[in-house]
Parts: sequence; structure tokens; C-alpha cells
Amino acid sequence: MITSNRNTFLGNMPPVTKNLLIINIIMWLATMVLGGRGIVDLTQYLGLHFWQGSDFNPVQIVTYMFMHDSTSLQGGLAHLFFNMFSLWMFGVTLERVLGSKRFLFYYLSCGVGAAVIQEITWQLTWRHMIEDGLLAQGAPLSQVASIINGWMLSGELNAFFNQMVTVGASGAVFGILLAFGMLFPNLPMYIIPFPFPIKAKWMVIGYGVIELFFGVTGVMSSVAHFAHLGGMLVGFVMILIWKKKGILRRGIY
Repeated sequence: MITSNRNTFLGNMPPVTKNLLIINIIMWLATMVLGGRGIVDLTQYLGLHFWQGSDFNPVQIVTYMFMHDSTSLQGGLAHLFFNMFSLWMFGVTLERVLGSKRFLFYYLSCGVGAAVIQEITWQLTWRHMIEDGLLAQGAPLSQVASIINGWMLSGELNAFFNQMVTVGASGAVFGILLAFGMLFPNLPMYIIPFPFPIKAKWMVIGYGVIELFFGVTGVMSSVAHFAHLGGMLVGFVMILIWKKKGILRRGIY
């Protein structure tokens, strides 16, 4: 007897979304287990590091988006859950609209774009971060520059650079949210804690404004807000190009 799994949760899911979910979950479990047992820290090798640090590897621009927080079980599980929930909620529809190959290309492009924006952000802010840290520790303002120069000569600066690392599918997921808002702008969405529907386009704009505010003000500084915006920016450009080329017909969605 031959049975079909099409009526199961995974069976009803298009292939790229399904496999992205599976890969992300497996990688998080592997990171937690291997790191917890002291075997290997996958984040050190696969998380996105600052390009000036010795731990940086170009492949991290892709691999980081399949990694999630492993510093704590609760925090890591929440990080993974919200990204994967958003991927499932919006990715299923987008993959059916775009087609599996184009959806995968879009997803990876947004993730890579987010990584590039994060690298640029680090490049523009690393010195400011060190200066703020030194001043907070009581170092005189007149000595801050000489301290940083000393770190450059001694190699201590490399250790600081290697601590700059980010992981997560959020950049790619924010690209998916952007695409959903552009293709289904007037679709009503229910978002906790609001008891009333919000059109998809306003939801996306709201997320973008919040991320920009957090990024500029430094609120929740442990989150890569500009990477999220980078994923949205790449997605915005790609959707516009595809509409202009007729790959996505205006007004059909």
C-alpha cells in the first residue's frame, strides 16, 4: 500500500520553505549540542564575523543565516521560533507565487544583502564602540586615541573584532516580509497585541520604521537592526526589478 504525506503539515509545504525550516532547526540543534558538550563552537566558524577580524571567512556571508542564538536555550529557542514562524507564515505563499527557484534566490539574496549591510555598519561604528567602552571605564578622552593605536600594534584589536559576530535568518525573513507587503499590500493582517486588522503594507512600513529607530538610537543594541533593513532594501529592489521586467505583473496580486 502506498501512502501519501501531502495531507501532513510538512507535506503541504512547498519544498524550499520546508527545507529551509528543516536546515535551520537542525543547525540550531547541532550548535546547541556540539557547543554544550565542548566539541566545537559552530558559531565561531559559521556565524558572520567582522571582515577585519581573523575569524572572518567569506562563506559566513551565507552560512550565518542558517545559524541562531546558542548562548542560552530559552533565548536561542525564541530567536529560532520567531524567525521560522515568520518564514512559514509568509514564505509558503511567496514560494507559490514566485516559484521555488526564484523564491530561494530571493531568500538567499536578502540574507547576503543583510550581511553586507551589517559589515558596512560594523566598519562605520567599530571605533565609536571602542571609544564609548573606554570612556565608560573611566579612560580620559585625551588618551582614547592612543589606547586604540596601542591595541592595533599589540593585536588586541583583532580580539575585539572577533567578538563582533551575528547569526540568524532575520535579514532574509525581513526580505520576505517586504515582498509580502509589496505583493499583497491590502491584505488584512492580525498582529498581536492589536485587536484589529492591519493592511500588509502598513505592517511592513511599521517594521521598517521600528528597525530604523532602534538602529539609530541604539535600543536593543545586541540586535542587528541595520542587517534587517538591509534584507528589506535588497528585497525592495528585487521586487521592483521583477515587476519592471514583467516577471511579476502589476495588480495581479
